Amino acid sequence: MSAVLDAAFFARWMAAADAAVDREADRLTELDAAIGDADHGVNMRRGFTAVVSAQEVEPQATPGAVLVAAGRRLISTVGGASGPLYGTLLRGAGKALGDAAEVTPEDLGRALRAGVEAVARLGGAAAGDKTMLDALEPGARALERGGGFGEAARAAREGAVATVPMLARKGRASYLGERSVGHEDPGAASSALLFAALAEAAA
Repeated sequence: MSAVLDAAFFARWMAAADAAVDREADRLTELDAAIGDADHGVNMRRGFTAVVSAQEVEPQATPGAVLVAAGRRLISTVGGASGPLYGTLLRGAGKALGDAAEVTPEDLGRALRAGVEAVARLGGAAAGDKTMLDALEPGARALERGGGFGEAARAAREGAVATVPMLARKGRASYLGERSVGHEDPGAASSALLFAALAEAAA
């Protein structure tokens, strides 16, 4: 029988994501320095800190509302491309969950898949392009098929690591051509952290 997830669980997930990003901000910035603008860690830290602060001031009543509010906050506070992309992911997932007071992990997996599809449309990217989608898609799929939070976190992390030998075809890294090969995509790395935080919240 699947676990039942309420708004409090989703608030814990956002808090765990904030803590994970804070811990890993320097690593995310180092990854971004190699193939991007060297600001991903700083931007993500600012964004998730704002998400948690807003949640404390104005708690949301449903899982979907937690994610929609988090997505809006990320769009308004995170610089560069990450804000709109992460905001689209969470808002899309939140809208897919609707007004339900409680959801299952499989429901969340399906909702995240909807968010991932929205990110793909916004960025014009697909899995294999060396972007956040390379971690998001396998993580969401694992959750949707009932693999659980731990399996979803592993799938997302493996997807992020798999970007190392890839040639970037989208985003800032694509401007580097062959020089993008050999580096982990920072967006995929932070996306894997999002799934790791989900597993942590569940534990």
